[in-house]
Amino acid sequence: MKQKINRYRRETEGLSPVEIIDFFLDRHPGKVAFSTSLGAEDQVITHLLAGAGGAINVFTLDTGRMFQETYDLLSITRQRYGFPIGIWFPEADVISRMVDEKGINLFYDSIENRKLCCHLRKIEPLKRALEGMEIWITGLRKEQSVTRESIGTIEWDEDLMLINVNPLIEWSDVKVWDFIREHKVPYNPLHDKGFPSIGCLPCTRAIRKGEGTRAGRWWWENPEGKECGLHVKKSKKS
Repeated sequence: MKQKINRYRRETEGLSPVEIIDFFLDRHPGKVAFSTSLGAEDQVITHLLAGAGGAINVFTLDTGRMFQETYDLLSITRQRYGFPIGIWFPEADVISRMVDEKGINLFYDSIENRKLCCHLRKIEPLKRALEGMEIWITGLRKEQSVTRESIGTIEWDEDLMLINVNPLIEWSDVKVWDFIREHKVPYNPLHDKGFPSIGCLPCTRAIRKGEGTRAGRWWWENPEGKECGLHVKKSKKS
């Protein structure tokens, strides 16, 4: 696998994001998935997929604690681009047991509790959604946080046993928003209210002047550890 990853890195060097997407759709037909959080970067990728050359499995994770604006955007995006966006939910009985044992807002009590909540609401549904897939496309960017600075365009995910592709990894905030405005890509109105990164409602706040892009996510934790587990700890160099 290391040789394949390195070959793919060489072959995609210098390609645009849509060319990278087409590259993997061509080589892994029916085995490419894109997980969208409906954030700004992911909306850019959704727009690019509308012009891509092959079919792709597009899905989002509904944790059950999302903003209403996120649900509204999901509906608007489906209508705009005309392809299905699957929705994956956590197992209801598992969430019920967690809440019974630790409380509805357990994530404020400890980092351990917060990571448990993220694991059950996000990571477990993600694993089910990616079953049988070979390529996982995401909207990760290095500029988003210190925890993502070492991630490349193509990585091997050791836990999920598939290739993680990040076509916008080098894009800046400015480039993302220039693209959105130029192409009139629908986006979450919370972005205009000081929310550059949007997750679950109780774990997301608007940022203050001078704060980093993801400062409003799990704001009570140290920045070097603020990840839900979907990406960074799973992404490993080959």
